[in-house]
Formats: sequence, C-alpha cells, structure tokens
Amino acid sequence: MSNSMVKVLVVDDEPPIRKLLRVGLSAEGYEIVEASTAAQAMERIKNDGPDLVLLDLGLPDMQGHDLLHKWRSDLLELPIIILSSRTDEAGIVKALELGADDYVTKPFGTKELVARIRVALRHGLQQQGERPIFQTGNLSVDLVKRIVRVADREVKLSPKEYDILRILVQHAGKVITHRHLLDKVWGGSTDIQYLRVYVRQLRQKIERASGEPQYITTETGVGYRLRDAD
Repeated sequence: MSNSMVKVLVVDDEPPIRKLLRVGLSAEGYEIVEASTAAQAMERIKNDGPDLVLLDLGLPDMQGHDLLHKWRSDLLELPIIILSSRTDEAGIVKALELGADDYVTKPFGTKELVARIRVALRHGLQQQGERPIFQTGNLSVDLVKRIVRVADREVKLSPKEYDILRILVQHAGKVITHRHLLDKVWGGSTDIQYLRVYVRQLRQKIERASGEPQYITTETGVGYRLRDAD
C-alpha cells in the first residue's frame, strides 16, 4: 500500500495540531481528512472510509477512551494511533488495552509519526497470515520450527522466554503492555516482576548489550516494543 493510497483521519480539537499533521503528512503522500469532535469523527468513519485514525484523547464532546471503546465494540478494525499530550502512563495503558495500535506523545516529529503509521498499516495487513520467519537486524525467529538465531548462532530459550518473544514478534513495531504479556504468558496471575526477570534474561541472550537493547525496548510504565522487521 503506497502512501498515496492511504487516507488518514485526524481527530483532534486543536486547529494548530490538525494543520501540523495535514501539512506534514500530506507532504509524505497521505490523504488527510479531519474531525475536531467525536461526533464528526464518527461521521468521517462512515462517509470517508479512512485507512487509519490518529486520535487525540482530549475531545470536547466525548473522551477519546470512550470513542475508542465504542469503535472497537462496533468491530471497527482499522488501525488507531493515539496522539496524547498526557504524561500519565495509566491513560496510555488504558488506550492500548482498549484496542489502540500505538501511541505518540505530543510534541512529536513527523518522521517518527510516519514510521508508526507504516508499522500500524503493515501490521493490519499481516493479520491475514503470520510470517513463518521474522528477521530484524541479526535476530531471526522461525515461528514454525521455534528456532531463534542471533547472526549464525542458535539461541536456546526457556518456554516462557520464547512465549514472550513470540508475542513481541507477532506485534513487531508495536508496544505491548505488561498486562497483555502477563495474560498471554502466565494467564494474568503472575506479578509484573516475573515478567521483568524473564525479559532481562531474554535480552541477555539476544542483545549485544542487554543494558542497551537494540531489539526489545522498554516503554516506561507501559510495556515493551520489539524492533520492526527489516
């Protein structure tokens, strides 16, 4: 999907933000439609058929979390990226758990946002079929044979370490919350400290320097993100 075919709905009540996004993303080849309220956004979804939504959480007529919940409850499957000036991690985590694909905090750079948009769109297309071999940098994961390699070296992982890595691979480029990983790997009954221990062990096995990870990065207070595929 080339940029020129992608229509992005920008939902934000601040005109300067909408202008910034319109100018920046149009220059990258995206078609932009805008909404300043939740009501307008719902009309745009119905009438304009966007491919992706950039959603501000602070709307005048409805909280962004509530609009997100409504869209996902109505089985709206298109990618939604949260734009937020909030610094509270709880609000970001809540949005991700309600079904947001990613988040970008204000102020943000256009290049970062475009990269997140491409990841979200690509991930949506890949939902139809999981790639059997994932590759990013020197890290490769064969999801069929369950073989993990760093360069030419095969890495032996424990079952829990592999499960964590598999989930991150399936959502490469996207932030995965602590709760999601705890639910999928431990059934939700385990303390977050166990997750941190296993991620640290996993990094020691796949990263060149576990203290400066290039593959699994920490989203402070939120979760983890695996570097997108090459």
